[in-house]
Amino acid sequence: MGTQYPERRAAAHYEDHSPFAIPERSVFAFLAEHREALFPAGMFADMYPSSNGRPSYPPQVLSTVLVLQVLHGLSDTEAVQELRCDLRWKAACGLGLLDTGFDSSLLTYFRRRLQHSRDPHRVFTAVRQVVEATGILRGRRRRALDSTVFEDAVATQDTVTQLISAIRRVAREVPGGTETVQAWCTGHDYLAGPGKPKIAWDDEKARAELVDALVTDAIRVLAHLPDRELGERAASAVGILALVAGQDVEPAEDSDGSDGRWRIARGTAANRMISTVDPEARHIHKTTHRQADGFKGHLAVEPETGLFTALALHPASGTGHAEGAVALEMLAEETGPLEVFGDTAYSGHRCRAALAEAGHQVFCKPAPLKSAVPGGFTLDDFRIDTTAATVTCPAGHTVPLGDPAGQHLQRKAFFGELCTDCPLRPRCTKARNGRILTIRPHHDRQAAARRAATDPDWQAAYRRWRPPVERGVAWLVAHGNRRLRYLGTLKNDTWLHTRAAALNLRRLINLGLIRAGRTWALAPAAP
Repeated sequence: MGTQYPERRAAAHYEDHSPFAIPERSVFAFLAEHREALFPAGMFADMYPSSNGRPSYPPQVLSTVLVLQVLHGLSDTEAVQELRCDLRWKAACGLGLLDTGFDSSLLTYFRRRLQHSRDPHRVFTAVRQVVEATGILRGRRRRALDSTVFEDAVATQDTVTQLISAIRRVAREVPGGTETVQAWCTGHDYLAGPGKPKIAWDDEKARAELVDALVTDAIRVLAHLPDRELGERAASAVGILALVAGQDVEPAEDSDGSDGRWRIARGTAANRMISTVDPEARHIHKTTHRQADGFKGHLAVEPETGLFTALALHPASGTGHAEGAVALEMLAEETGPLEVFGDTAYSGHRCRAALAEAGHQVFCKPAPLKSAVPGGFTLDDFRIDTTAATVTCPAGHTVPLGDPAGQHLQRKAFFGELCTDCPLRPRCTKARNGRILTIRPHHDRQAAARRAATDPDWQAAYRRWRPPVERGVAWLVAHGNRRLRYLGTLKNDTWLHTRAAALNLRRLINLGLIRAGRTWALAPAAP
């Protein structure tokens, strides 16, 4: 691939475009003037390794279209339509007035190359380099962390639909799969076409018999597939079928599991796959009252400027994808200690310990303590000395705390008979045998965090620097962008970084971003 791409232009040029057509200090005007400096041709060299010819369309132009597309929340077809009809888009991309642009499939092709390249986040990286060049984050040592739900692009499937879909996929993708399904499956005609079996769906017995037959078919297919090495797509199809065949079912009520009779399991399996179309999407409970299906996006924001410094998109469930587990990932490229702000999702002892060991000062709101009696005493109302292994209750009774040798295990303090005639008992416990206090190994760290959070200076800092990350979340999901357009973690993570790059660029332009010689700078504010 060459290092330069001649951009397609008609007779009309845009170097002297009217400010009435292209608003000043807008993303359109900035890209019209600086897209070559922001997205130089060389940054895409690894995406087009062939030395024969060059890409059908300059990748700098495609990157510009991609930025405008995610900034405005448009589909590929809508973005290409804007490029054909909107003078602002033409100017931003360097196209002439009569240039008709390109087919929307080229955006899909370009994204695929981007996603599977060595740096899928290169658009975000390019804008981050602009941020670094301006020096706007120099000396700003605060980062606010948060997460938000992104809804998936597919419909949630029930157990029957998943089983049928997974068996059909094996027949389609696995060598010898069609023959295996034809030979061993009797519960449904999987090769006849889409749709569920025609049964009396309001008949519980009929539904149970269908589920039993479908699970039996799935097990037979897995057991009788030809023994051969599988490619990526075929192996994925077999893995999905194995997962679907086990995640939602259990042995029938009067079965011990050895006779091959099955029913839909009571409750929901942990980390349940919700669709064979997008196997990585999951159920998510952002709060106890809010449930959704999809992925969880994580972000770090510099609160004074509102710039995104790091992002990640993960499946919605799983301990490795929780806020506390991802916190250090959000700060991995930072140098030096920071003040880190987060809500109660980041208040777990492992997250606090990891942040503290990395040298950061933690401003994460502690989770509220629960009391054994509504409105009664909590753990902090007891005087707990883990070194001396004693616990003193609000009434002044002191009891030993477990075994001092078990420093890495939970320890218990039993008050027993001391609670019998205690006047504070109604505010302390309902247990017949008296209050039992459980002290976990990380008690001292969490107790210190709760005490720190009562300090007025701590509270003032939290109220000032934590809320800007909520604004960052609102920017990310605006214009219908809470619902994802793509399938899988990789594609959606690439989209999330590109959208954050576009938002960062817009923010920098609003702050006065200019090109000063061969570098980037922020124009000083007018007096």
